[in-house]
Order: sequence, then structure tokens, then C-alpha cells
Amino acid sequence: MGSTISNNKKVEDSDLISSIMSFHSKDLWKTHFTASKQTNKLMVIDFTATWCGPCRSMEPTLKEFADKYTDVEFVKLDVDELPDVAMEFGVQAMPSFVFVRKGEVIDRVIGARKEELKNKIEKHRN
Repeated sequence: MGSTISNNKKVEDSDLISSIMSFHSKDLWKTHFTASKQTNKLMVIDFTATWCGPCRSMEPTLKEFADKYTDVEFVKLDVDELPDVAMEFGVQAMPSFVFVRKGEVIDRVIGARKEELKNKIEKHRN
């Protein structure tokens, strides 16, 4: 699966929904994650699944936050597509939001907790 993202660049096995990146290939994710270690930018990873009702209910909130907090990188990973990545991050429930900076996990929110997610984004983004 390939999608066109900004500036008509073709990226295989990933796509961009609003300002949320989504990866469907472990190799492409690893490349992106390794590159993110070189920046101080906060990354919020949304571990989700298509069958997860609470995950779907958080989609509008995540889009709203991605549009509002443009200095934060939002990434969506499907645990069924990338189970090894979910395991590496210790994900046991969905949705799980993992906060990463320079390759290190600095915080997490487990469950569809909109206010807690917002508060932690604001806390860690600076």
C-alpha cells in the first residue's frame, strides 16, 4: 500500500491523515523512529486497532490535537499490523498513547482519556 503525502512524495506503506502519520510496515516505522531520535520533537504514538471502539472514538480528538499542536508529531500504529512494535513499547491495551522524545518513552496514557491526553501533550511538548 502506498499513498501520496505532502508535496506529492510517494511513500510506500505509510500514509498521512491530516497531520497524523500512519505506518503499515515495520521497516518504514523503524527508519522513521531512528530518524526521530535525532530531534527533540515530542512524538505521540497512538497504538490502535480497527476493531477497537474506544480507539475509533478517539480519532476526532487525535485529529484535533494534531491540528492544534503542530510542534508535536502524531503517529498512528495498528497493533494487528505491527504487533512486534506494540510489544516493544509494552502495549497491552488499546488505545494506548506513548509519548517519546529522542527515542525514549517519557509518558503514556492508556484508554480513551481525552483530557489526560491533552494535559500530557501540553506538559511534554516544551
